Amino acid sequence: MTQQLHAPRSALRRFLEGQSSAGLVLMGAAALALLIANTPLFGTYEAVLTTYVGPLSVSHWINDGLMAVFFLLVGLEIKREVLDGQLSTWPRRILPGVAAAGGMVVPALVYLALNPGETARGWAIPAATDIAFALGVISLLGDRVPASLRVFLATLAIIDDLGAVIIIALFYTSSLSLPDLAGAALILAILFGMNRAGVLRLWPYMILGVALWALVLRSGVHATLAGVVLALAIPLRARVASPDDHAASPLHRLEHGLHIPVGFIVVPIFGLANAGVPFLGLPASALVAPVTLGVGLGLLLGKVVGIYGATILAVRFGLADFPAFAGRAQILGTALLCGIGFTMSLFITLLAFPGELLLQTEAKIGVLAGSLISGLLGFLVLRNASADRPATPSR
Repeated sequence: MTQQLHAPRSALRRFLEGQSSAGLVLMGAAALALLIANTPLFGTYEAVLTTYVGPLSVSHWINDGLMAVFFLLVGLEIKREVLDGQLSTWPRRILPGVAAAGGMVVPALVYLALNPGETARGWAIPAATDIAFALGVISLLGDRVPASLRVFLATLAIIDDLGAVIIIALFYTSSLSLPDLAGAALILAILFGMNRAGVLRLWPYMILGVALWALVLRSGVHATLAGVVLALAIPLRARVASPDDHAASPLHRLEHGLHIPVGFIVVPIFGLANAGVPFLGLPASALVAPVTLGVGLGLLLGKVVGIYGATILAVRFGLADFPAFAGRAQILGTALLCGIGFTMSLFITLLAFPGELLLQTEAKIGVLAGSLISGLLGFLVLRNASADRPATPSR
């Protein structure tokens, strides 16, 4: 009983309890990037991002280096929730899992319907949800939204992140270097061997993690995936029971240690570096280009149809119940919030259209427009639906 009372809180729960302030910081960073991109400061902004520091430009250090830390936290969160949290049992996985699947497939189909040709490779851009942004919006509603709905949204977004990681690994990998992959596999084997041997200190994992990142960067697989793989090797709990399990768990220590720097430094820097879209001088055709419409409508319509439709069908066929104290209107509002695809969508944009600035700009316009409209509509639906929620869980 004592251990239950003092059970460690995951970074997910801290996000919820902290009202997702990291999402609000990310909103500010995105707004600042847009402001800079449409002022005379844009030239300086671009010059800084393209400046080389060692072997990589500042932009690459952010997108391939800092974002590996973001993916490390994503991997830790996924592992913890699957083994010891909201995804630890099949009944808990069914509803957010079905909803996440619908929320990835339908947006991709919407995009492909508008981009059947060469630009089809951007199909995954609208398939992701930005957990920090979405929770940041829902936090503005305070206790008007039931806690079960917040957990449903966060769990859905985590499964969504897992799907995005798999998509990046399978579909956005360039030519491979077998020697570097072999070196990465060797380091990975050592990491898992350390886990099996009961090594609980974090520094050996971190040192080998840096080497793993360097080899993955050279291998052709996107370097950020090294963060996810490293997370899988971090032990969840000590081999010997401890009265303070949280202190004994490397995964818990690392997850909580990364929460603040990732939420308030890494992700806002990424947003600042990638959300700067110069609208001045942009051809009007870019606003209605197939890529722009595919991404924007994929997020705005595809997410709603996929998530809301899959959730309603799962409940109707008896596979799961609605989240406690939540009704259809609130599921609709949550599905709209999942159309906020900012961080992961911008990241996949860079992978889908490397070096193609016009296509990147069109995709970014779609991400920004789709995310903004989805966020506003989701906020309004949830605010107006809160008073009508049922007093008991509904099927």
